[in-house]
Amino acid sequence: MFSHWINIGYLPRWGVLLLDLLIVLIAFVVSYLIGSGLLTYDLTMRLPLWGQTLAVVGLQVLSFWAFHTYSGILRYSTFVDTLKVACSVGVTGIVLLIVNLTIKYGTDISNPPFLTSILVIYIFVAITLLFGWRVTIKTVFEHISHTSRGVEKVLIYGTKSAGLSIAKMLQSNMDSKYRPVGFIADQNDDAHHSLLTLKVYKLNQEVIDMMKKNRIKYVIVSPIKMKEINPMKDLKIFIDNKIQILTTPHFTDFDIINNQSLDDTERVVGRIESIRVEDLLERPVIDIDTDNVVTILKDQTVMVTGAAGSIGSEIVRQVAAFKPQTIVLFEMAESPLHDLTVDLRKEFPNQQFVPVIADVRNVDMVEEVFEEYHPHVVFHAAAYKHVPLMEDFPAQAILANVQGSKNVADMAIKYKAKRFVMVSTDKAVNPTNVMGASKRIAEIYVQSLFLQKAKDNADCTKFITTRFGNVLGSNGSVVPYFKKQIAEGGPVTVTHPDIIRYFMTIPEASCLVLEAATLGNGGEIFCFDMGQPVKIADLAKNMIRLAGFEPGKDIEITYTGLRPGEKLYEELLNQKETTIPTKNKKILVAKVREYDYKEVASQIESLIKLAQDGKVFPTVKLMKQIVPEFKSKNSVYEELDA
Repeated sequence: MFSHWINIGYLPRWGVLLLDLLIVLIAFVVSYLIGSGLLTYDLTMRLPLWGQTLAVVGLQVLSFWAFHTYSGILRYSTFVDTLKVACSVGVTGIVLLIVNLTIKYGTDISNPPFLTSILVIYIFVAITLLFGWRVTIKTVFEHISHTSRGVEKVLIYGTKSAGLSIAKMLQSNMDSKYRPVGFIADQNDDAHHSLLTLKVYKLNQEVIDMMKKNRIKYVIVSPIKMKEINPMKDLKIFIDNKIQILTTPHFTDFDIINNQSLDDTERVVGRIESIRVEDLLERPVIDIDTDNVVTILKDQTVMVTGAAGSIGSEIVRQVAAFKPQTIVLFEMAESPLHDLTVDLRKEFPNQQFVPVIADVRNVDMVEEVFEEYHPHVVFHAAAYKHVPLMEDFPAQAILANVQGSKNVADMAIKYKAKRFVMVSTDKAVNPTNVMGASKRIAEIYVQSLFLQKAKDNADCTKFITTRFGNVLGSNGSVVPYFKKQIAEGGPVTVTHPDIIRYFMTIPEASCLVLEAATLGNGGEIFCFDMGQPVKIADLAKNMIRLAGFEPGKDIEITYTGLRPGEKLYEELLNQKETTIPTKNKKILVAKVREYDYKEVASQIESLIKLAQDGKVFPTVKLMKQIVPEFKSKNSVYEELDA
């Protein structure tokens, strides 16, 4: 039986109750000796000691049962458990005091069964002993846990409710690998000397020196704190000093210790993980007008091309939240489509998903899907996007990005879709590469198509375009590439020390698509206010530091030179273009040059024919005629610009 107790790791309830009663017995005897003045009172007229003890212990058992003081695990004792113990002892003492007073003043008996002084002393002694042994058990278990497992000391960044709740969770969870030893306060926090018995430090070099001296290698930042600060600026001091930044999952009720179960606490604590580089970027938050999105999507048939891609799959998930009737997953990659479908049906069991293996370059396949499902809203995310590859295979860029977009757009008109939203790129502005130019040509086609059709039918399909910067974490993007290089020990390769890019996250990109679908009346190109561009070299350095290494010492950064078609910076608007605001201050509408549809359609037909025939240089030459601002850089096609 003893072995069994050791294995289960905690005392059974009856064991806790017996120990509590033993302490109650000791407390009353001690109180009796103190209260009676070490037997100087005449006690012959009162209950004998054994009788008083039985009465106290018996009543205390009932009180313990009423407050369930024995039901918790002692090493996880909290303030609430202590309050229960105090209440149970207090109730016992008060009941006995009432009995005493009732007998003394309500009967002819002059000597009640208890001395009042003994009962008052008992309340304080019992609470002290019961509280003391719980604290002792908790402290011993914490010490054993921290010394037997390699527990890491951490500081909590922030002294408000979120930071306090994280500290409480870590203190109450003995299985956590992190132990809070203090708080760090910034200018937004209230001034404190200590919180939860932990010291509060100011964010400066002194606290960094203290952390190094005491080998504290981690700081935990709550998701709420991340929204209050400029991560790139305020957390830089930790990154520069090789202090790893951790964060917790988003959870709405930070008073988790008092309002949620121990399992919930362990679940949240168990998901403390290293901060992502995406979290360091100061990003404007996009607020979607959900009422408008519901109006457009609810109970409708929605089709997403490139559905298994990084952007496409996130669009699908966000669309599913608005409960359309059917979501058609249009994708040519079999395995990613299968995996996505399995995940979606598990995540949204009540939503109807229709996976379709098809290629946007095949107009017959596209029409077959439109004819069968008649989608009301089309999100067109299928495209080739890698600049160096498309520079080597311009014909494929035209067939996928131009012909594919044309096929889907034409079928949207033919089968009377209500809205068509196309995903474009900032590389379409003043393009210096084939990929960007192909996306600009696709923009030109869908815009001119809408303007042509709107002349005769104001209720025709609304064609809307959205331009994105680089998407963090998407397939083939720089962040997963850098992570892989860091995991391999380096070097991390950057094309140029001065190259900069605009960045956004996958959810942000998908939010912009949905918002564009609600704001657009047709023919617009929406641009996202992406804040300040990020230097790729700085991004690489920060990722190396976040991984716990020092750039240039532990992991080298090498510069490989600009790739074909690559430029140092991207633009969101052509120099001749202007923007106008929308009701969403984070989204602007680009006023771009309008093209004649018949002329554009004729040129694109010729362009597609050249691409199908595999005539590379004639294909690129015609692209430059359609998009005069297309000037190649670091590319074999520069001779065409002469």
